[in-house]
Amino acid sequence: MVAVLGETTGHPALVKLRDRMRKDPEGYTILTERPRIRLSTLDLSHMSTLPEGSLGREYLRFLEENKVTPDTRADVKFVDDEELAYVMQRYREVHDLLHTLLGMPTNMLGEVAVKWFEAAQTGLPMCILGAALGPVRLSSSRLKKLAGSLGPWALRSGSRARCVLSVFYERRWEQNLEDLREELNIEPPPITLSARSKTASSGS
Repeated sequence: MVAVLGETTGHPALVKLRDRMRKDPEGYTILTERPRIRLSTLDLSHMSTLPEGSLGREYLRFLEENKVTPDTRADVKFVDDEELAYVMQRYREVHDLLHTLLGMPTNMLGEVAVKWFEAAQTGLPMCILGAALGPVRLSSSRLKKLAGSLGPWALRSGSRARCVLSVFYERRWEQNLEDLREELNIEPPPITLSARSKTASSGS
């Protein structure tokens, strides 16, 4: 239902995202080649040999620690324009990479922080709705973390960052994650969240 809502309400935002990708050389290449992020397209054995701190190694670590797979992302069915349908598909398939870039796990607080980033970055109605409704499910202590640091950071980074759909991640697995964040103008997360929902100062 959420996927259907996203596809049927997102046309204006998808057009803007497509236009941003067209104006970016790397984004234009992605639109031309239309790569897919699936288990069948990932060389997990190679990614496991990459250096600590590289995008590929940290993405693989995220998948393993959170027990998720890119294959859970549904195929787009209700966007008629073929190119816009791919933009929506690309958005879905880079979602876990955004978790990796932002250093956010898949617990509720991490998901809400990513949704705030996505809302500011993409303007997709389903992201805005998720960002608005997500905090309702947070405990008071986690809500304080969201309001005090994570939320402002996610909104600021989402609005300032380069279009995250215009990054050919599949050709950047060897790149250092911190260097990629700096290139995309994404600030390091203000606090570190573990996959088990515990939080710690980023300096500890």
